[in-house]
Amino acid sequence: MNDPYETTETHLERLLGRALNSFDLPDSTIERLDSALAHASSLHSSHHSAALHRATYRHAYLLSDGSSLVLWELVHNTGRDGAEQHELYTEESEARLAASRLPAGFPGFAGLVGDDPDGADAGLDADLEADWELLSSLMATPAAPLPRMYVPDDSPDHARRVLRRAENADQPGEETASLLQAAFAHHITQVFGRQCQVEGKDAGFTLYEHAFLLLDGTETSLWEVEHTATPDGRHMCEVYAEEHTAREAMELRARVR
Repeated sequence: MNDPYETTETHLERLLGRALNSFDLPDSTIERLDSALAHASSLHSSHHSAALHRATYRHAYLLSDGSSLVLWELVHNTGRDGAEQHELYTEESEARLAASRLPAGFPGFAGLVGDDPDGADAGLDADLEADWELLSSLMATPAAPLPRMYVPDDSPDHARRVLRRAENADQPGEETASLLQAAFAHHITQVFGRQCQVEGKDAGFTLYEHAFLLLDGTETSLWEVEHTATPDGRHMCEVYAEEHTAREAMELRARVR
């Protein structure tokens, strides 16, 4: 990972250029990286299986003011035809969370429903049963959550990035965005994860709660649905202000492809 002949400027251009989500990095981070004088990269973790190859790299930079900055790069082979994909994060926890979203390594994902060799009727019954199980689990009441551990880490910017990647037309509006500018800290919880087949196609569903602690001591949450229940299997993000609305959206996506 460390090329002795590569300048830090060239290294950063290459790193940011290949990352799918470089546009999602905070503007303040990009501005600080403009003053990077030196860098060092190292392999932090890796996972290899028949279906998934995943690695996380730590890129550390020495800045002109004497401070340091670290970027976490997630590399995985979940692109089309196994193509390698790159993602960048400012926190190790965000990189771990992104790794958990990869289809072949999704915690809580059930096994895929296969075809029943005993006949078409049996296969149809199995598909209907699987669909019913999926829809029931999407709307199920979650288990009691663990106590939240709020992290004061530029939470307004985190809220802005969550809202920016939402593709649903009924996402929270300007009032919610303005409210979250007063966020002091935040906590991310995965409350649901499942991979299955819907209408004969593989689909993955996850639900995240982004809880925010505001300066006045109150709490509010954004509910993020990530799924691949799209016509072409594309990954899609939707964000809602209420948990029940997010779960209803997952149910709708499971029914309509």
